[in-house]
Amino acid sequence: MFKKIFLPLFILIHFIASSQEQISLISWNIRDFGKTKSNEELDRMAEILRDADIVALQEVVAGYGGAQAVAKLADNLNRKGAKWDYVISNPTNSPKYVTERYAFIWKTKNIKIKNRGALIKELDSLVDREPFFLDFYVEGRKLSVINFHSRPHDKNPEREILAITDYLISDDFQHPIILAGDFNVDQKKMVFNGLKEQGYSAAVIDAKTTLRHNCALEGYLNYPIDNIFYSDKISANSSYAIDFVKACENLTNARELSDHLPVLLNFSID
Repeated sequence: MFKKIFLPLFILIHFIASSQEQISLISWNIRDFGKTKSNEELDRMAEILRDADIVALQEVVAGYGGAQAVAKLADNLNRKGAKWDYVISNPTNSPKYVTERYAFIWKTKNIKIKNRGALIKELDSLVDREPFFLDFYVEGRKLSVINFHSRPHDKNPEREILAITDYLISDDFQHPIILAGDFNVDQKKMVFNGLKEQGYSAAVIDAKTTLRHNCALEGYLNYPIDNIFYSDKISANSSYAIDFVKACENLTNARELSDHLPVLLNFSID
């Protein structure tokens, strides 16, 4: 009799757990992403990104070459067995030589959008590059992803992080939120306490994500500044920086793609 009760209960629990859609998101600052990237480099990027469901890109150049590069990267991904779509933001309203675009690329099988996203105008005067906001729908469930590239570490990116934190708190979002990007600040710094007090968690801890120009005694990795913050309506399954360098002798070749590692979060929506 015990077995007759236990088996259906086990099956029910397994069904509930497996029915939650597992999603993989990668955030990547691709340095100066534009027409300078060759077809071979774009294909190497696609190999790194192909297993993700959603990709958030920072540092897409504001000119025509940036939009072209994103389109070519999406085309390379389409050639690897799944159908992808993409959106590119307008250029940020930024000082000269700071203006960039953001991009999202995603697999269309289980993920839909209802609009093409927008830069967050409310933050325009408070940050150098206003974040890009897009709502995704995973099996009908809404997930908002905010894509952000902060100003350099010596130009007070903390002020921008505080402004974004205030924005997230003031809007009182009731659905899952992800804030992804290059923050130029380590997640353990006090400036992130406000986000964490609101239930947000950092995907990676003490994970260095930038590449040195040359290998040093400490290796080829430098600063832990790229991350993905996710709200308490999201359950993280695994997360890590994707080390596509792997060895010092590969560093020069790897830096042709970017001077940052991508950061990955595998998760489900509660």
